[in-house]
Order: sequence, then structure tokens, then C-alpha cells
Amino acid sequence: MLRIAGKEGNPLQSAYSASKAAVIALTKSLGKELAKTGIRVNCVTSAIITTAMNEQMTEELRQQVLSKVPMGRAGKPEEVAALALWLASAECSFTTGAVFDVSRGRATY
Repeated sequence: MLRIAGKEGNPLQSAYSASKAAVIALTKSLGKELAKTGIRVNCVTSAIITTAMNEQMTEELRQQVLSKVPMGRAGKPEEVAALALWLASAECSFTTGAVFDVSRGRATY
């Protein structure tokens, strides 16, 4: 899972954001390179998801992050898992090199 930082960048986290952006570009390149082999390469970018890592955030930081999410709430792990399950399924057999946002409207590009 990639964080949305790869698409938007995070202040004071240039190296982190650049590494996430690199994985997005790698996904697109490998998706094209491996398409004829039947190997699919896709990735998921997420905004804030309720996890143990995010429980360490101060309430002020959490509210600041959530203010950027149009749906106004953190995502649930099972919401990301549902997309990952579809990506791994035969129903997704015609998709490669794609980036899927699970950001509740934060990034729509």
C-alpha cells in the first residue's frame, strides 16, 4: 500500500513522498513491461486508514489530516482489503499498470 504522499507530496517528508512517487512510476512501467507475460502490476494509494500506527497521532494532527478528506473520516482496513481482493481476482484480469486511490475523495486523479 502506498500513501497518498506519492501523488500529493507531504511537507517536511520529501524523501518519503519521493519514494512513494517512485513506486507509482515503477507500477506503471512494470505494468507495461510485464503485460504480455500475464503478470499484472497495480498499486493502491490510501489516505488515512485506521491502524495502530495512526493511533500514535495526536488528536490535533489527526484532525488536520482528516480535514483534507472530503468524506471526513479515516478509512477502515477492510475497505482497502476489499480493493486488494478485487485486484488479485480474475475479475481484474484486464487491469495492469494502474493506481487506485482509497482516499475518500482526497485524491481524485
